[in-house]
Amino acid sequence: MSEFAAASRVPVINGGDGSNEHPSQALLDLYTIRSEITASGRGIDQLRIAMVGDLRYGRTVHSLCKLLCRFQGVQVVLVSPDALRMPPEIVESLRSTGHHVVESDQLEESISHVDIVYSTRIQEERFSSQEEADLYRGRFRLNQSIYTRHCEPNTVIMHPLPRDSRANARELDDDLNDNPNLAIFRQTDNGLLVRMALFALTLDVVDQVDKHARDVNWYTGGRF
Repeated sequence: MSEFAAASRVPVINGGDGSNEHPSQALLDLYTIRSEITASGRGIDQLRIAMVGDLRYGRTVHSLCKLLCRFQGVQVVLVSPDALRMPPEIVESLRSTGHHVVESDQLEESISHVDIVYSTRIQEERFSSQEEADLYRGRFRLNQSIYTRHCEPNTVIMHPLPRDSRANARELDDDLNDNPNLAIFRQTDNGLLVRMALFALTLDVVDQVDKHARDVNWYTGGRF
């Protein structure tokens, strides 16, 4: 993507480049985090977030960590098996900013005192074989029972989607669908809004947006 952008005569918006970065997803994730935790009187400064799953290849969490470096006092818990840990340079960038970072391979204790649980799927397409990917699938499965026992009452659940709904995976179980703190569908709605804003900025038409705006019936501003 960087090579393409260097040779382009027009702006390039990175829509996700392999296992490296996904900056537009990070922007919508940050917007979602702010929207979800405002009700509890919290902000992104001093945020407590657990990132769970495939942190080695999960490009969304790479980009989100870089954005979090622009805030103050963030507590980050990185939950993954050793082979799928967050790249060391990203961990170092968080710590050099002053954020408190803990790396763990234990799900339950890691999600007990956080505002956000950000789950990711196992990126099986990044592995050399299906057998290798299967070693980790379903390893950090969050369901309603685990949520009730270990999470604070208003802990928000996020996921960049698609989630793996196969029986041997289900990093977010189907029984969470009725949990009002499951924000993945609101997160998806926010993606459309944030990317519309990116296009408006890139095309320099921000001053025209209000003149052409129309009400929509697919978006719910509240959490429930």
